[in-house]
Amino acid sequence: MEIEAYIALGSNLGNREHNLLRAVAEVGRLPESRVTALSSFYETSPVGTVRQDAFYNAVLRLSTRLDARSLLTHLLQIEDKTFKRVRTIHQGPRSMDLDLLLYGDRVINEEDLVVPHPRLAERRFVLQPLCEIAPELLHPLTGKPMHELLASLESDETVVKLLPEERCD
Repeated sequence: MEIEAYIALGSNLGNREHNLLRAVAEVGRLPESRVTALSSFYETSPVGTVRQDAFYNAVLRLSTRLDARSLLTHLLQIEDKTFKRVRTIHQGPRSMDLDLLLYGDRVINEEDLVVPHPRLAERRFVLQPLCEIAPELLHPLTGKPMHELLASLESDETVVKLLPEERCD
């Protein structure tokens, strides 16, 4: 049975646009999976206490037959093998960050797999691109549509949609 999963992509090292495009291509190559929607790219301010450059972020929808654990494993492999991600600073700079936001309407709470993503409803840099491709999608825990979560979000994050001619690093 196919499940619709939503994945957040983020990059603030190297050629950010190229990194996002490459990540979309890599996710699109996953077995028994296909990318069915991709948001625009957004330039966003970093969240947290680590001083770092702005991110490019996007969200994609993936139709997949992979179970949630296998999907997460593949996403981590893309980060590690394709983008050589090194996790030295929590929430620090990275060439690619792939987060499994939603896996159908399932709620999963395991030691290293939590779906929906625990900070999904708190992050404008995730909600804005997610609302672009799935505004009526319901959050499995709150039952609220994503567009309502975005409208009620109080955040000082800067999230700017990039036009195609602006998307060059």
